[in-house]
Amino acid sequence: MPQRVDLIVCGDYVVTMNQDLDLIKNGALAVKDKRIVAIGTQNDISKRFISNTVIGGNNFVVLPGFINTHTHAAMVFFRGLADDLPLKQWLEDYMWPAENALLSEDFVYDAVQLACLEMIKGGTTTFCDMYFFGKSASKATINAGMRAVMGVGILDFPTVSAKTQEEYILNVKSMIDTYKGHELITPCVAPHALYTCSENTLKIAKSIADNHNIPIHIHLSETEWEVNEVLSKHGKRPVKYLEDIGFLDSNVIAAHCVWLNSDEIQSMAKHKASVSHCIESNLKLSSGIAPIPEMINAGVKVSLGTDGAASNNDLSMIGEMSTTAKVHKAISKDPTILDSKTVLLMATRWGAEALGMGDRLGSLQEGKFADIILIDIRKPHLSPIYNIYSHIVYSLNSADVDTVIINGKIIMENRSVITIDEDETLNNAAMWSDKIKQKVKID
Repeated sequence: MPQRVDLIVCGDYVVTMNQDLDLIKNGALAVKDKRIVAIGTQNDISKRFISNTVIGGNNFVVLPGFINTHTHAAMVFFRGLADDLPLKQWLEDYMWPAENALLSEDFVYDAVQLACLEMIKGGTTTFCDMYFFGKSASKATINAGMRAVMGVGILDFPTVSAKTQEEYILNVKSMIDTYKGHELITPCVAPHALYTCSENTLKIAKSIADNHNIPIHIHLSETEWEVNEVLSKHGKRPVKYLEDIGFLDSNVIAAHCVWLNSDEIQSMAKHKASVSHCIESNLKLSSGIAPIPEMINAGVKVSLGTDGAASNNDLSMIGEMSTTAKVHKAISKDPTILDSKTVLLMATRWGAEALGMGDRLGSLQEGKFADIILIDIRKPHLSPIYNIYSHIVYSLNSADVDTVIINGKIIMENRSVITIDEDETLNNAAMWSDKIKQKVKID
């Protein structure tokens, strides 16, 4: 007698991204109680399981959802506000004044709804954020049905979210009290950077993360200016400085890491700290290009992030994969340097492992949560197919994502997002845009 399950998902290819990178042609998986309970051929699954809901089938590819390990989701409302500028000027002259003028609980909620809508439509199922008003961001994320590691931003100067160090820390502790153990939201401590946080602030942030066994998310060595600033102030490069104050550990997710030298890469590997590679933002802000192949070869866990839409200017993990693979080939003059399987690992399983969720997410395996996407491959630009990994990294675009399942629940089907009112979300974005134009300098 076949076992009844909540959902059966089928495809021409099931791309598992498990340890053996098993690829199942004419594959399927069964979902019950939010988790994958079986995976195999369509013939095998159809004999063992029945469901009222069977999706996918011919001309679909089944993948684990993408995991975006560095975002500032609410900054989607600042998309295109200040482009073609170096990071320091972009931050100090445009972003920080805009945030001080506009940020609020309502702003963040509406902005994160738009960000979630964009990410879902691009196949992202989990994101790691760093921003302010984390509870509003979490409510919007839960409403969208997405997963997030929600980082509470900490700086050493006042912002609209906190005026003192004590207030920033209270914000973090309140997020932990509210969301620790939540099925979709993981609280996270997010000290902004070494040039905006003192040693004391960094140590307090690390202590909270350690005490609660949650991630800590920080910008690190994003620009040459930052490295020189830390050298001037502390007489050490950034990674050495963090190592010496006891900050580096396996719960650290360091965004960017563009200017790491070989010794620093070895230190990151030694301490099992992970790196979120945000190549499109780094390119656009002319920050440089991180030595990702050297990091991977040294054993550093490298994942992919989009950064915020204010500096990218989108939240597409598919675009991030393609750019990563191509740029590193060009600068190394080696077309084999980052192959398509490696880059897809960065966007899936390695991202889950970086967030401390490798046992739950990032690959299609029995017992893991059913965070699954279906790609419609009946498209001119996806025909014919010889190597599915190559197609995903080099030919895919966000509009090819047909269906998104998160926590066993269908969130998007036939390109229609079920959990978010798209018209209302776009209308809110237009409303906030009008307010931004009234209050902020726009070049």
